[in-house]
Parts: sequence; C-alpha cells; structure tokens
Amino acid sequence: MTEALGRSGILLIDKPAGITSHDVVARTRKRAGTRKVGHAGTLDPMATGLLMLGINNSTRLLTYLVGLDKEYFATIRLGAATNTDDAEGEQTEVAEPGTVANLTEETISAALRPLTGAISQVPSSVSAIRVDGKRAYTLVREGETVELAPRSVTVSALEVLDSRRHDGYYDLDVRVRCSSGTYIRAIARDLGAALGVGGHLTALRRSMIGPFAVTDAAELESLDVAASLLSPATIATALFPVLALDSDQAVDLGHGKRLVVDRPEGPQGPVAAIAPDGRLVGLLEFANGVGKPIVNFPPDILTATVVTP
Repeated sequence: MTEALGRSGILLIDKPAGITSHDVVARTRKRAGTRKVGHAGTLDPMATGLLMLGINNSTRLLTYLVGLDKEYFATIRLGAATNTDDAEGEQTEVAEPGTVANLTEETISAALRPLTGAISQVPSSVSAIRVDGKRAYTLVREGETVELAPRSVTVSALEVLDSRRHDGYYDLDVRVRCSSGTYIRAIARDLGAALGVGGHLTALRRSMIGPFAVTDAAELESLDVAASLLSPATIATALFPVLALDSDQAVDLGHGKRLVVDRPEGPQGPVAAIAPDGRLVGLLEFANGVGKPIVNFPPDILTATVVTP
C-alpha cells in the first residue's frame, strides 16, 4: 500500500536500456501511488534516454508533447542488416568485408544527403504502428510479413560525429534532429541499403524532446516522484505563449467559459492561461479576441489517500 501523490505534473525520466517504456510507466505508477500515468512517446527496450510521463491531470498535456521534434544520438553499423533494423534482431544480410573496406567518408556523406530534410520514410516493420488492429511488431513476431506505407517526416540534422572500422564493419556515431514519427532504425536501414552493405542500429539515446533535455531528467532507479515533478504551468509556458489571468478570469475559465480579452494579435492557439497563483488553468485558442478553452486543468485535490497499486 502506498500513499497516493495528489499532485499533477510532468516527469522527465532517463530510461535505462533493457526495459520497455511501459515498464517505466508501471514502476512510476507504483512509486506515485496512482494509475493516472501516461507517456508522450515510447523508446525501444534497447534505447535509452528521455521519456516524458504525465501524472494525474497532466496526462492532458501529453497530446501536446507527442508531436514535438526529437534529438537522438545513435550508432549505425554498416556491413550487416537485421530483421529488426537494430542489434536485437537476426542478421539477414552480411556484406563482403572488401565492400565495407571500400566505403569512404565521401560515399557515406553522399548517401546521407537523401536521408536529410523533408523525406518519405518507410517505418521499420517492427514499429508500434497498427496494422489491422495489431501492432506491426506483433505481426512480425508471429511470422507475418509486414509492409508499411511510407510517411512524410523531416530530418533537420543528420551529423556524423565519429567513425571506426572493426571486424569487417564500419560504425558511425551520429546525431539526429527530426520530426515526431521519424524512425532512426529506418535511417540506419536505408543508409546501409543505399551503400549496398546493409545497416542497423547498435545504440540509440534520445537526448531531447522539444525544449526538454535528458540532462534534466531523473534516474528511474532513484526516482523521487514528488521532488522531480514539473508543474503543468512550467511545461505549458515552455511550449506556448502565456496569457496572465486575473482571479475572476481564472474562475470563469475553470468553469469552461470563453474569455473576451483585449490582447495584441498573436498566435491563435494554444495559449497557456495562467492564474495569479501560477497555476495552469487551461489552454485556449483565440478568434476575434475571444479565447475558447481547448482543455482545462482542474486544481489538484491534495487530500491524503491510500491506494493499493
């Protein structure tokens, strides 16, 4: 039995390797003493780095975090392809050592250019995309062949930081800045295919989601939920323009009323509406000076409650 955490907020977690994102959610539910925990995008078990979790009413903010740009650091191994496009899968193709030995920085740079910018990318077949109601990775594990439709993504940065040759392979350490929905495994796969040697990921770490960095994240094993929780207002003001409310406006918006506000022309929405006490009351969208609630955030009820996880 655990005393429930009544506060809402967002947690930045540095996910370790070897567990799923759902494992992180489950452990956080237990430590927070609440079932109301959600995530803003998963990481594969092999991957490490930034996960953003919503607690209690702040799960309503997750919709606005999922679509943020991401930054990753990864290692791409050229010289072999796998059925999962990463090191956890079975090798399906191994290049002749001489072919890999002939790779140069120039040929690799030329092959990376078409993978940068606004591109059409076929997701990895072991992605979490649903096909006929099932996750693609589930179908692959059941022995089915999965062909996913290409999707438009943007890779704004694809930078080689270091490289090394060993055991017939060519490893590249890269930094990737990309739009939500981009598969780094697919970049490794497509680079290897373009070079004719096969490619897959051997390491992946997510370093940023939007303006939020893994350097500010808590370690899962030593997580103190209450101490690590970022308020909804902290998150919203980092993402959206801010409208400072007076006390009457805060009450009206909390009741779902529209606000008539004399404000300079600016973004139509979302706009973070902040009460005099610093609490996030809601997100608004504006039209002709009238702010309409998109989503409201009720005040936390901080009475002590005991729950059984």
